[in-house]
Amino acid sequence: MAQETDREPVQADDMETVPIPARKVVSSFGLRDSRRRLGQRSAKNNLAHSLFSLVYGVWVRLSSALAGKLDWRPMVEPYVGYGNDEYSRLVCRTVYAPRHSQSGRVLRGIRGMLAIPAPGIHVSVAIDGVPVSTLQVGKLEVYDKVDPGQGSRADEALTDASGYLDLVVERRLEPGPHEVTYQVAGRAPVSSQLFAIPSDTQVGLISDVDDTILVTQVPTLWKAAYNLLLLNPRKRVSVPGMSVLYNKIADLFPQAPFVYLSTSPWNVEGSIRQFIGDQGYPMGPLLLRDMDPRPKSSITSGVHHKLEFTEQLMADFPHMKFILIGDDGQKDPTTYATIARRYPGRVLAIGIRQLSPRESSPLGRMSGLAATQPMPVTDVPVFNGTTGANLMKTMLPYLRQFH
Repeated sequence: MAQETDREPVQADDMETVPIPARKVVSSFGLRDSRRRLGQRSAKNNLAHSLFSLVYGVWVRLSSALAGKLDWRPMVEPYVGYGNDEYSRLVCRTVYAPRHSQSGRVLRGIRGMLAIPAPGIHVSVAIDGVPVSTLQVGKLEVYDKVDPGQGSRADEALTDASGYLDLVVERRLEPGPHEVTYQVAGRAPVSSQLFAIPSDTQVGLISDVDDTILVTQVPTLWKAAYNLLLLNPRKRVSVPGMSVLYNKIADLFPQAPFVYLSTSPWNVEGSIRQFIGDQGYPMGPLLLRDMDPRPKSSITSGVHHKLEFTEQLMADFPHMKFILIGDDGQKDPTTYATIARRYPGRVLAIGIRQLSPRESSPLGRMSGLAATQPMPVTDVPVFNGTTGANLMKTMLPYLRQFH
């Protein structure tokens, strides 16, 4: 959970402070082959994207002007990062907020979605009190090559047009959680966690969020919108038995990192992270997506978003095998089967939580039919069930042989 403090970043008393360098290219992040993006879009999609960009741009200009009149100042919203033995990935966002606002507050989704981006803000970063000497590394989810000219000072980085800062920094860290501190002018430092994962870790888990661990009812649009935007975040419901399953997997593989993927925007990161902590799920990085259409040629689909981040994790941890868990309400079965084919031998098992007819379709309760995907066709063992308890009966005995 991000927290704001009036203290300066703590540094070791009798150790020399050496800036941590950030390099242009450390991992495959930023080097995606453009042919593997979304490809050509239809005229209808082009028109929809243009209209969305226009409306969003007008809203940002008007809301930014209002923030200026109210004397709101840029504030950092930090997100949890992750790293391996050589480098770490850090993500934060700058938004306009009243002078006394605090980062990391759990807000209803609608308030998070209305956050006003503060672009082009200089941010100072430190890991465990040691400053990061930075370059501008790239734009979130665009995967373009680095433009070194965007950087302004060696000890600061500049947020992009949506207010995001996405850095890959070079530093060897001891395994476990570390503190990352961010600061902008006129604000006290804010902090979040960074999980350093040893390169020799054998097993990791990648989990979907919506309808896999958190009841969202994504296939029913109006219910998903209500749950995301209007429902009190502290009243959100966990999928029965899933936290027990995840903790049993954590007991089997104590070093395993748990990484959570969601197609929800970064705006609601705080509420999802609060849910993960409140429901007792193993803590870990949460990777969401940027919904601002203006800097990009398109908004990535949920499938492409999950594929891109899963491929990045495969590249960051080349010796790790992954357990993939999702649900059949969107396209997780197809997505995970694609990953298993692209990375033979790297997927240990696939778990698919099956949605009930009521969850998967507005008419499901009457028709008894579920608008869900069939189980993936793959050589990797696939386990399915409607709850964590169902999955546990078949999945855990299989996983114990790798313990």
